[in-house]
Amino acid sequence: MSATTAAALAGAEAAWRAARRARRDRTLLGLALLLACLLVAAWVSEVRPATLAAGLPRVGEYFGKILPTLRWPVLFAGSDTEGSLAAWFYRLDSWSWLLFETANMAALATLMGAAAALLLAFPAARNLGAGMLPRQLARRGLEAMRTVPEIVFALILVWAFGVGPLAGILAIALHTAGTLGKLFAEAIENAGTGGFEAARAAGGSWAQACRFAVLPQVAPNLLSYALLRFEINLRAASVIGFVGGGGIGQELYTVIAQNYYEEISAIVVLILLCVAAIDLLSERLRHRLIGAPR
Repeated sequence: MSATTAAALAGAEAAWRAARRARRDRTLLGLALLLACLLVAAWVSEVRPATLAAGLPRVGEYFGKILPTLRWPVLFAGSDTEGSLAAWFYRLDSWSWLLFETANMAALATLMGAAAALLLAFPAARNLGAGMLPRQLARRGLEAMRTVPEIVFALILVWAFGVGPLAGILAIALHTAGTLGKLFAEAIENAGTGGFEAARAAGGSWAQACRFAVLPQVAPNLLSYALLRFEINLRAASVIGFVGGGGIGQELYTVIAQNYYEEISAIVVLILLCVAAIDLLSERLRHRLIGAPR
């Protein structure tokens, strides 16, 4: 090996080591800044290790209170026998109806929100040439709808429409439209525009090109987002009930306020089972519609 080649190799190795050292220093600096930001955030939010250490056992104590006192010898006895499943779910008929009402709220809110999101997603997408003004109006409107939490919408709408499911449905639908609108617009932006341009060149209007060239491409993704949002909205509908939105959430708020501990756990278990069932049903429906193998 000549002296020139050896010097070049040594210089390249030195440059590589310097670059690796600089990258390591930047990584360490970024981690130090992240740690400092986390410490400042914890200080501002009054997150103290002593407070956490004192509060965590109380959380465990509360969960211990809401667990039912089931006994194996009488587990499948009637509702008048303490320690049985029937006694734990002694109000299953009324809770099931409230849960059905909550699921209806979530389904209707998802349908309304998804329809509004679909209408706003096409002008909000950057690659379809809807124009600066329609795009800005659609994007800012979607941002406004998803920025305000559902419970804030519910508080406003309960004042306007009164206590009941209508306020909860409208509140969830507004937030759903804002969230799905952003996801729909991003899915549309990731789609190819060849078919859209061909439809426009063939004389189709902007709306026709969106309907027949873009929508078939992105429909599986849009359906997947909508089904996921339906599952999320079921939980949201349960929370909306805390402020008078109706459904199982209102009953859950009542039993929590009155410290009916075993009823709390029974309602929570029913909500979990309902969410799991909707998740399985949504998965099968999505696979069937997109033609995926089982």
